[in-house]
Amino acid sequence: MEFPFFHGKITRKTCEELMSKTRKNGSYLIRESESMEGALCLCVFFEGLVYTYRIFKEDQGYFRIQTIEGVPDRIFRTLEDLIYTFEKPDQGLIINLRYPVKKQKASQRSQRFNSGAACLKQTGQEGVSSPHHMH
Repeated sequence: MEFPFFHGKITRKTCEELMSKTRKNGSYLIRESESMEGALCLCVFFEGLVYTYRIFKEDQGYFRIQTIEGVPDRIFRTLEDLIYTFEKPDQGLIINLRYPVKKQKASQRSQRFNSGAACLKQTGQEGVSSPHHMH
Protein backbone atom coordinates (compact mmCIF):
# COMPACT_ATOMS: atom_id res chain seq x y z
CA MET A 1 0.00 0.00 0.00
CA GLU A 2 1.59 3.26 -1.07
CA PHE A 3 0.05 6.05 0.95
CA PRO A 4 2.24 8.53 2.83
CA PHE A 5 0.00 8.09 5.90
CA PHE A 6 0.16 4.26 5.85
CA HIS A 7 2.67 3.17 8.49
CA GLY A 8 2.41 -0.60 8.12
CA LYS A 9 3.26 -2.72 11.16
CA ILE A 10 3.78 -0.15 13.89
CA THR A 11 2.56 -0.76 17.44
CA ARG A 12 -0.23 1.17 19.06
CA LYS A 13 2.34 2.72 21.39
CA THR A 14 4.50 3.90 18.48
CA CYS A 15 1.38 5.27 16.80
CA GLU A 16 0.44 7.20 19.95
CA GLU A 17 3.98 8.61 20.20
CA LEU A 18 3.88 9.78 16.58
CA MET A 19 0.47 11.36 17.06
CA SER A 20 1.39 13.10 20.30
CA LYS A 21 4.23 14.86 18.46
CA THR A 22 1.79 16.56 16.08
CA ARG A 23 -0.74 17.48 18.79
CA LYS A 24 -3.16 18.64 16.07
CA ASN A 25 -6.80 17.63 16.28
CA GLY A 26 -7.67 15.73 13.12
CA SER A 27 -4.19 14.25 12.58
CA TYR A 28 -4.47 10.69 11.31
CA LEU A 29 -2.59 7.68 10.06
CA ILE A 30 -3.37 4.12 9.05
CA ARG A 31 -1.48 1.15 10.48
CA GLU A 32 -1.90 -2.60 10.47
CA SER A 33 -3.90 -3.96 13.40
CA GLU A 34 -1.81 -5.73 16.05
CA SER A 35 -4.69 -7.83 17.34
CA MET A 36 -6.61 -8.70 14.16
CA GLU A 37 -4.70 -10.26 11.28
CA GLY A 38 -5.44 -8.53 7.98
CA ALA A 39 -7.31 -5.60 9.55
CA LEU A 40 -6.13 -2.00 9.43
CA CYS A 41 -6.54 0.74 12.00
CA LEU A 42 -7.42 4.33 11.22
CA CYS A 43 -5.95 6.31 14.12
CA VAL A 44 -7.21 9.85 14.72
CA PHE A 45 -5.83 12.37 17.22
CA PHE A 46 -8.32 14.51 19.14
CA GLU A 47 -7.89 16.47 22.38
CA GLY A 48 -4.79 14.57 23.51
CA LEU A 49 -6.18 11.10 22.76
CA VAL A 50 -5.80 8.71 19.82
CA TYR A 51 -9.07 7.17 18.60
CA THR A 52 -8.78 3.94 16.65
CA TYR A 53 -11.26 2.71 14.05
CA ARG A 54 -10.96 -0.76 12.51
CA ILE A 55 -10.91 -1.16 8.76
CA PHE A 56 -11.53 -4.63 7.32
CA LYS A 57 -10.60 -5.65 3.80
CA GLU A 58 -13.47 -7.59 2.27
CA ASP A 59 -13.11 -10.51 -0.15
CA GLN A 60 -14.15 -8.35 -3.09
CA GLY A 61 -11.36 -5.87 -2.26
CA TYR A 62 -13.70 -3.40 -0.59
CA PHE A 63 -12.88 -1.68 2.70
CA ARG A 64 -15.34 -1.78 5.59
CA ILE A 65 -14.91 0.59 8.54
CA GLN A 66 -16.44 0.46 12.01
CA THR A 67 -17.08 3.95 13.35
CA ILE A 68 -19.18 4.66 16.43
CA GLU A 69 -21.43 2.14 18.08
CA GLY A 70 -24.94 2.05 16.72
CA VAL A 71 -23.85 3.35 13.30
CA PRO A 72 -23.75 0.67 10.60
CA ASP A 73 -20.34 -0.16 9.15
CA ARG A 74 -19.59 1.74 5.96
CA ILE A 75 -18.11 0.17 2.86
CA PHE A 76 -15.76 1.85 0.39
CA ARG A 77 -14.30 0.69 -2.89
CA THR A 78 -10.86 2.13 -2.14
CA LEU A 79 -8.95 3.57 0.81
CA GLU A 80 -8.85 6.88 -1.06
CA ASP A 81 -12.66 6.94 -1.09
CA LEU A 82 -12.71 6.17 2.62
CA ILE A 83 -10.22 8.96 3.46
CA TYR A 84 -11.99 11.43 1.16
CA THR A 85 -15.35 10.73 2.86
CA PHE A 86 -13.96 11.09 6.38
CA GLU A 87 -12.21 14.36 5.55
CA LYS A 88 -15.72 15.81 5.67
CA PRO A 89 -17.21 16.65 9.10
CA ASP A 90 -19.92 14.62 10.83
CA GLN A 91 -19.25 11.26 9.20
CA GLY A 92 -19.13 9.22 12.43
CA LEU A 93 -15.51 9.80 13.54
CA ILE A 94 -14.57 11.79 16.64
CA ILE A 95 -13.35 14.54 14.25
CA ASN A 96 -12.92 14.75 10.49
CA LEU A 97 -9.55 13.72 9.01
CA ARG A 98 -7.43 16.83 8.52
CA TYR A 99 -3.68 16.24 8.78
CA PRO A 100 -2.10 13.03 7.44
CA VAL A 101 0.84 11.92 9.60
CA LYS A 102 3.37 10.90 6.99
CA LYS A 103 5.64 7.93 7.37
CA GLN A 104 9.39 8.38 7.68
CA LYS A 105 11.57 7.37 4.74
CA ALA A 106 11.31 3.71 3.74
CA SER A 107 15.00 3.15 4.57
CA GLN A 108 14.19 3.76 8.23
CA ARG A 109 11.74 0.88 8.24
CA SER A 110 14.57 -1.67 7.93
CA GLN A 111 16.37 0.05 10.81
CA ARG A 112 13.33 -0.29 13.05
CA PHE A 113 15.09 -2.63 15.47
CA ASN A 114 18.24 -0.50 15.65
CA SER A 115 16.34 2.72 16.14
CA GLY A 116 14.06 1.30 18.85
CA ALA A 117 16.38 2.44 21.63
CA ALA A 118 16.78 5.87 20.06
CA CYS A 119 13.00 6.27 19.87
CA LEU A 120 12.65 5.44 23.54
CA LYS A 121 15.11 8.17 24.49
CA GLN A 122 13.20 10.81 22.54
CA THR A 123 9.79 10.26 24.10
CA GLY A 124 10.04 12.69 27.01
CA GLN A 125 7.16 14.75 25.62
CA GLU A 126 3.71 15.73 26.79
CA GLY A 127 1.17 12.98 26.49
CA VAL A 128 3.78 10.25 26.89
CA SER A 129 3.98 8.72 30.34
CA SER A 130 7.62 9.35 31.12
CA PRO A 131 8.81 10.83 34.39
CA HIS A 132 12.03 12.20 32.87
CA HIS A 133 12.17 14.92 30.24
CA MET A 134 15.25 14.58 28.07
CA HIS A 135 15.55 17.87 26.21
